[in-house]
Amino acid sequence: MAKSDSVVIIPMYNERENAAAIIDAVLGLEHGFDVLVIDDNSPDGTAAIVKEKIEAFPGRVHLIERAGKLGLGTAYIEGFRRALADGYDYVFEMDADFSHNPADLERLRRACADEGADVAVGSRYVTGVNVVNWPMGRVLMSYYASKYVRLVTGLPVHDTTAGFVCYRRRVLEAFDLDAIKFKGYAFQIEMKFTAYCMGFRVAEVPIVFVNRVLGTSKMSSGIFGEAVFGVIRLKWNSLLHRPRRRG
Repeated sequence: MAKSDSVVIIPMYNERENAAAIIDAVLGLEHGFDVLVIDDNSPDGTAAIVKEKIEAFPGRVHLIERAGKLGLGTAYIEGFRRALADGYDYVFEMDADFSHNPADLERLRRACADEGADVAVGSRYVTGVNVVNWPMGRVLMSYYASKYVRLVTGLPVHDTTAGFVCYRRRVLEAFDLDAIKFKGYAFQIEMKFTAYCMGFRVAEVPIVFVNRVLGTSKMSSGIFGEAVFGVIRLKWNSLLHRPRRRG
């Protein structure tokens, strides 16, 4: 089988209930996506499950094991570096808990590969509010946080904190990944805002987001607060030092 041009990065921490199923779902898609799991030393044995999948699907499933919980942003940065080193053209972010429908990976890839986007965002809010089984307070917090980010930064994206994203290789190559500051969910805002400031085309693909059924959410008020209160600094820094493409 020819090597895939696409890899899906899935950070995991205590995702024993979901690890095998989410990997199987991604590998079963028609395009032939590879999977790169970033495990932050999950005490529940998540990494062992991923290693079983590596044996079952050699060359298609990969694992980076880290010493502990170092932040969502650092997990993705490490994954991006690995994906670039391994030669992938399309690099995806996706949650492990099926809140993102793996089938939508095909639509995100088409937005970049066929429709001219440099960054494709799986958007909960571009066509209204498409969130299932979240508490109303959390829906409102997420929705209005994205409104706030749009107001402060001018970023023309309805779902600025979305974690379901496809990047073309050239976008990640243009970034100074060492300069990405945020570690929590503000990382998602910073990546989209930086790509936009560099002149890359950011498109939104409507999705339905479904709250996890198995496992425990890793969301907290602290990491969400970073996303809200870090935005002003992000905008201010962009005015002083507009992001430039590397090379």
